[in-house]
Amino acid sequence: MTSHFFKILVLFFCVASFVSCQQKRAGDPRILVFTKSDKDSLRANSDAAATIMKLGEEHKFDVDTTSDAAWFIEDSLKNYAAVVLLNTSGNILDKYQETAFERYIQAGGGVVAIESIKNTEIDWGWYQRLFSSKYTDALSQQEVDGGRAVSLEKKDAYSNSLFSDKNYKGQFIKGLEYAIGKNYVLDYKKAKAKPVPADADFTKVTMAKGDLFEPTEMAILPDLSILIAQRRGELLLLDQKTSKVEQVGFLDVYHETGNPKVNAEEGFMGLTLDPDFKKNNYIYAFYSPKDTSVNRLSRFVFKNKKLDMSSEKVILQFYSQRYICCHTGGSLAFGKDRLLYLSTGDNSTPFNEEGQKYVSDGYSPKDSRVGHEQYDVQRTSGNSNDLRGKILRIRMNEDGSYSIPEGNLFKKDQANTRPEIYVMGNRNPYRISVDAKTGYLYWGEVGPDASKDSVGRGPRGYDEINQARTAGFFGWPYFIGKNYAYHAHDYETGAKGAAFDPNKPINESRNNTGLKELPAAQPAFIWYPYADSPEFPQLGNGGRNAEAGPVYYSAMFPKETRYPDYYDGKLFIYDWIRGWVMLVSMQPNGDFDKMEPFITNMKLASPIDMEVGPDGKIYVLEYGSGWFSKNLDAAVARFDYQEGSSKGSQNGTSPAGDAANPVGHQLANIPRGQSLIEASDCKSCHAIDKKSVGPSYKEVAKFYKENKDAESILIKKIKNGGSGVWGKVAMAAHPNLKEEDVKEMVDWILKQ
Repeated sequence: MTSHFFKILVLFFCVASFVSCQQKRAGDPRILVFTKSDKDSLRANSDAAATIMKLGEEHKFDVDTTSDAAWFIEDSLKNYAAVVLLNTSGNILDKYQETAFERYIQAGGGVVAIESIKNTEIDWGWYQRLFSSKYTDALSQQEVDGGRAVSLEKKDAYSNSLFSDKNYKGQFIKGLEYAIGKNYVLDYKKAKAKPVPADADFTKVTMAKGDLFEPTEMAILPDLSILIAQRRGELLLLDQKTSKVEQVGFLDVYHETGNPKVNAEEGFMGLTLDPDFKKNNYIYAFYSPKDTSVNRLSRFVFKNKKLDMSSEKVILQFYSQRYICCHTGGSLAFGKDRLLYLSTGDNSTPFNEEGQKYVSDGYSPKDSRVGHEQYDVQRTSGNSNDLRGKILRIRMNEDGSYSIPEGNLFKKDQANTRPEIYVMGNRNPYRISVDAKTGYLYWGEVGPDASKDSVGRGPRGYDEINQARTAGFFGWPYFIGKNYAYHAHDYETGAKGAAFDPNKPINESRNNTGLKELPAAQPAFIWYPYADSPEFPQLGNGGRNAEAGPVYYSAMFPKETRYPDYYDGKLFIYDWIRGWVMLVSMQPNGDFDKMEPFITNMKLASPIDMEVGPDGKIYVLEYGSGWFSKNLDAAVARFDYQEGSSKGSQNGTSPAGDAANPVGHQLANIPRGQSLIEASDCKSCHAIDKKSVGPSYKEVAKFYKENKDAESILIKKIKNGGSGVWGKVAMAAHPNLKEEDVKEMVDWILKQ
């Protein structure tokens, strides 16, 4: 009886205060001091780490120090009562290490951040939430996500004299004691973060390569065959079983201007399946018919491997001015309840108008003078009564007609508006997707070309990934990025006006047929310039062309072929020029939370569409490395997942597909200047001996052969970007390339 009563009493106290039943570590607490900073801080970090080790001797805690992020794995972290982050900056951990650190804290670990919050892991929401937002000399500490987090930030710059302040030392010891807590053994059963699937468990399977000529968008059929639209009008079918590609239809489209200096972007631009394709065999195409200046959305029957041209049902079409270039949009996607979304470009030229004193210079073209309409984006993107520069949302009816759903931007009978508009203020919304669960709309927005902010004109160019939870105005041509405002500009006199107000944007263009006062502007979800992005550093620098892929949910697909539930709710985004694929995690309300590479170091050949198939696999359509050409590296590929392919490698460092060659790495058996060019985005616009969207390197060398300033001119052009010498297409700026690297690139070009 007494023994039974004693057991009940012990159980009661364990339930009432479960932490007291946790196992305490043997010996003194052990901490890990981690530093990862630039070379100017190495001495300061070393001195501070030495001070912490001395404090450990005085206060009875053991210290390990490292600048190697490889220590951030579960087998290592579980040995430490607390981690001290000492003067870190940037993205200090990879995706595997980030998850290991999350699990460490959730299992009951502690962390002390010394000068390691404001400039560290800024695109990792969980990390930022660990610490107080009050950056003061005072100590900040809190229990968070199962563990303990302490921050100690000084108002002045970090230096090697940091620990010379006795009060600061005392604050540090107090914070460290809090982070260590009672020095319990970690309980990983409490960890909620899901382990990251290893990169090496993915295999990139190239299904077709070299058979495509400017592919634009694809649709994956129920039997996993793939329909592919090509800009010049062909509809192709890839049989997944045989890998055979055959033409199964053709749309006679307008796809070239006839002007040697200007490339058309129109053609066969968008393609998607009807949600009930298995029953009705309907597909939808967005294209530019050759015989009339419109862009058209039509429905066709595709059956028995053939596009039935006689079945065409024109759904809607709108005027599109030709021979000017550029921006077509053209992506199609279905959401819930047969809601069809269509993106449309602003149908305006971003280039400077010849013979004019005052031009847009890569900022926001708003020349509303008579006769200059094609240089006024206010007539399209800023016009509530025009379908260009928008994302439309309509509900498809069985007979091919459509109705207007509730919740679009303007009411059905509202004067000077089009009720089909769901999102307005778009420049070139290129590749869209709809979250199958939330109904949120995502799209990539290709931004303007200015490489620097300008006083009196406005911000530099940014590409954007956007999210619309409801209908809205997303800024262009008055705002870009995080609602960075352009200024009014008088193209007759060059006078610079006031910056536009995002809370009350006004369209005063003489070419505006819609509302004068527009809805308040919505900021971008993700935005990045040619240069490094301070907000989203993982996106790199150089040329840019943002696109949005699917939001993934494993439960929607067969167990045998789907990806792990780690990917649930994550948005796939990618960039046509930079070739990366990123995963974006969101908080429950849809706010941005985290970004990580899908597969580390993987680089695709200009991905132009990405879809998730009925098998739960990600499929990618690669346009290839040269514009307006048939590229040998144009391809269709899918990513297969098999758990355990990495043979237990925790970091999964073996990439699927070809790894990127970072700029600065020497390629085998070629001059370093050529190596730098091959590893950059230059090959998207230039070839050695044939014209692409830009001149060949041989043409450039010939053009500058007698120019004594050729080297300095080309160095400046590569660094700052520009247009006008070889045509109207703007050359991307590369402000982050080292001067000595650019010089080697230029020297190689001039030797051709």
